[in-house]
Amino acid sequence: MRDQKMTASEWHRKQAARSFNATWDLIEKQDRTPDDDLQMIHTAHASRFHWGEIGTPLEFTRGEWQLSRVYALTGMGESALYHARHALEICLDHRIGDFDLAFAYEAMARACSTAGDRKRMKKYIAKAEEAAGKIEKQEDRDYFLSELATIGKVKV
Repeated sequence: MRDQKMTASEWHRKQAARSFNATWDLIEKQDRTPDDDLQMIHTAHASRFHWGEIGTPLEFTRGEWQLSRVYALTGMGESALYHARHALEICLDHRIGDFDLAFAYEAMARACSTAGDRKRMKKYIAKAEEAAGKIEKQEDRDYFLSELATIGKVKV
């Protein structure tokens, strides 16, 4: 139930952020269980739903990216591709660049890797590397490249 002191928009924003952060905690959890994986899927969808109610294309693309990452981590290549495509489409349709465009390409590469499509994975890694060169902040670029380097590897 929504806090009576909050507007509907404030409530959705709070739920979106809370769910996004809960998902991120599960993404980073070292020894995720099958129950954790299911919870991670649910919290990612909850976050994207709430952003869909009150967010902007920037939050939409980040939510789709997070869904793609979750599905890649759980080995569900088709679902990872579905959400990666949406993340990329939102970036391209709304001219969102920098960090978010690079991560949309990263999502496509990771999803292709999860789905076993190495040829397309390499194509999207190249696009991600090109987009990385346009990330304004060096610390963001370094973080992005460290994440890109994990594609096809098991993260421990």
